[in-house]
Amino acid sequence: MLAEETEAAVHAAGWFLEHAWLIPLIPAVAFFLIIGFGKRLPRGGSEIGIASMVASLVIAAGTAYQWIDLVGSTEHAEAVSKSWTWFEIGDLEISIGSRIDGLAMMLLFLVAFISTLVQIYSTEYVRGDRRYTHFFASITLFSCGMLTMVLAPNMVQLILGWEIMGLTSFMLIGHWWEEKANSEAALKAFWTVRVGDMGLLVGTAMLLAIFGTLDISEINEQAAEFAGDHKMLMWAAVALFIACIGKSGQFPLHTWLPDAMAGPTPVSSLLHSSTMVVAGVFLVARLYPVFHTGLDINVAGNHFNLIAVIGGITILIAAALAFVQNDIKKVLAYSTVSQLGYMMMGLGVGAWVPAVFHIFTHAFFKCCLFLCAGSVAHTGSHHSFDMKKDMGGLRKKMPITFVTWMISTAALCGVPFFSGFFSKDEIIDSAHGNHYTVFFVIGLIGAFMTTAYMTRATYLTFFGEARGGAALRARSRARR
Repeated sequence: MLAEETEAAVHAAGWFLEHAWLIPLIPAVAFFLIIGFGKRLPRGGSEIGIASMVASLVIAAGTAYQWIDLVGSTEHAEAVSKSWTWFEIGDLEISIGSRIDGLAMMLLFLVAFISTLVQIYSTEYVRGDRRYTHFFASITLFSCGMLTMVLAPNMVQLILGWEIMGLTSFMLIGHWWEEKANSEAALKAFWTVRVGDMGLLVGTAMLLAIFGTLDISEINEQAAEFAGDHKMLMWAAVALFIACIGKSGQFPLHTWLPDAMAGPTPVSSLLHSSTMVVAGVFLVARLYPVFHTGLDINVAGNHFNLIAVIGGITILIAAALAFVQNDIKKVLAYSTVSQLGYMMMGLGVGAWVPAVFHIFTHAFFKCCLFLCAGSVAHTGSHHSFDMKKDMGGLRKKMPITFVTWMISTAALCGVPFFSGFFSKDEIIDSAHGNHYTVFFVIGLIGAFMTTAYMTRATYLTFFGEARGGAALRARSRARR
């Protein structure tokens, strides 16, 4: 039974906007097909995973085009929603479906695009793996979880997508579970994130008690004009933010994220660029009126607020830790934590649009950096990620990887006219413009630290003399 369809969807939306609910449904169906029939197929089920993500990408691209057209043709475009009744508890009706606005549209396209690229890359990276079929089943379901969360019209569907990602991340991080370090990393990620997830459940229950609904649009509308018990709303915002801290690797629950590098590199690329780690930032952006009112974010004042403080601390701690890593993937992992700190700090200082824009730009260059790291380890350093022992001098041996690494590094460091410059600079500038002087300084220091540790990683990997596995690889090629 169709429960709700907005007037905008009826009169103005095209086919893609009205059928955006297919975007997570297709990879969900693909997951079951891969599990059931993958091992009997010529490519072990990877063809189903890739086809499902390409289909989702096509629909997401069509959705983005029609949303932009809708916004351009109307002065105030409303979100396009389509949902069906899922279940009822007394007077409370829970629906399942899709809700498209600018934030959802951006992330739908981003997740579908990055997931498609990562799956194509994975066909070579995990070729011959003992659990090849299960890998593609898990990574397809992982993308489905993020897409389900992004489209969620209510908190129940958001939690569903949130937990799908939590489960599949455990499976993917521990993909090679026979090695103790990998299984321990998977368990650490699972339990650390579970600590934060308790905050999501508690916060959602408090929102229901305060507003009498779990519909995200209604919650935001009531929160924006809230005149009730402010203390109750404050604790609801705090509980929800604890979940965001765990999922997005913010201080002090950031320790699981670098250990998650135990999984295959394509998993690291997907997890760190556009899916699980940005879920916490997405939740703050999606429920921004709740956090704005509950935590009393004054965008023109001088006082501190919890979101900006946690984001600022995370920027500095993660950037400092990136300096002392020899594992190239851990350098990039701490870099991700630091950039997530920028996103959180941006939301804390009132820079909503720049923070969301940084989600978009960060996804592309960080995905590319992780795939470059996997290429170096897979081809140039004899399956090692140690920059000091097994890399060096790879610039001439791997010119394409070197060029893509340098472009992505320039974006990460905020070099002018590269993508990261426009989003990161806008966050820092907004902190200054809204009189958050401390966070303005933190943003500048973090930018210089990012440049420093990425310069170190670039030199150790691509310049100097070949060492260890890189030298062995060079000698073997010379003999051929």
